[in-house]
Amino acid sequence: MNTPINTQTIGKKPKILVARAIFPEALAKLEESFEVRSNQADVILSPEELQQALSEVLGALVAGSERIDANALARAKDLKIVANISVGYNNFDVPAITAAGVMATNTPDVLTDTTADFGFALLMATARRITESEHWIRNGLWDKWSIVNNPLGMDLHHSTVGIIGMGRIGQGIAKRALGFGMKVLYHNRSRLSEVDEKACGATFVSKEDLLRTADHVVLVLPYSAQSHHTIGAREIAMMKPTATLVNIARGGIVDDVALAQALKDKKIFAAGLDVFEGEPLVHPELLKLSNVVLAPHIASATEKTRRAMVDLAIDNLRAALAGKKPPSLINADVIKG
Repeated sequence: MNTPINTQTIGKKPKILVARAIFPEALAKLEESFEVRSNQADVILSPEELQQALSEVLGALVAGSERIDANALARAKDLKIVANISVGYNNFDVPAITAAGVMATNTPDVLTDTTADFGFALLMATARRITESEHWIRNGLWDKWSIVNNPLGMDLHHSTVGIIGMGRIGQGIAKRALGFGMKVLYHNRSRLSEVDEKACGATFVSKEDLLRTADHVVLVLPYSAQSHHTIGAREIAMMKPTATLVNIARGGIVDDVALAQALKDKKIFAAGLDVFEGEPLVHPELLKLSNVVLAPHIASATEKTRRAMVDLAIDNLRAALAGKKPPSLINADVIKG
């Protein structure tokens, strides 16, 4: 194996894989109970290296960079659990994992507020052209300032925000929007309860009505085959030319090619993106544009939250290897089977 995974031999303790670097304190705790194959060098495993590593362990902590599918599990005869250090799990082929008799878990709840905070921060940066304004300063353009020719943005206060995907994080963004006096529209696969709608000050509308009406559109829905390219050229054409689009959901929710063209043609005002199709690669046309704010998938990236995510993933792994139901099991059918 070319990737520098260190094998720690600790008697006959259960063998586990930690596929990405984690906090040293968490790794040390794991090494008290498990024989750990660690990757503190944080070099992403190739599919072949991942398949080999999974064939040698009972459990694995993985991240979005590890695609867990039938190929990855082909030789994993003893594997009991794959624990994702993420709330999203589009890197998991859940039917294939279930068919292999392996438990799959994620880390919900612990990152809700942190991600909602970032979503709102990205919305503000996009609407108010903060990164573009910073470039003005760095490029020595401040002396070109005037009432009308410096980067003029769009207001958030008393505008309309449309949220597509109204789970925990979407509701968190809605509640933050209320503090800005914003009108909140939302679209979701299922409508919220009357109590939850009232708490969020949110009104349920069709996706088309949301796109046509909202001054700012925020995407917080999970990725699936059904949600692929939820926002494409057709949907962008429905939006106001003064509207902003923010994606903190998953790459593939937005057609990045169509979005880049729309931003170039000024079909919408601006976009803020924390996720991308094919990340870590970013569509090259997006990199050329000034009216897009780019972030490297960091919505949950505070130390407190990332530590909580790692801790929950470890709790899931420990429970599964102790013969218990993990706290955040995705594929409950694997137990029934």
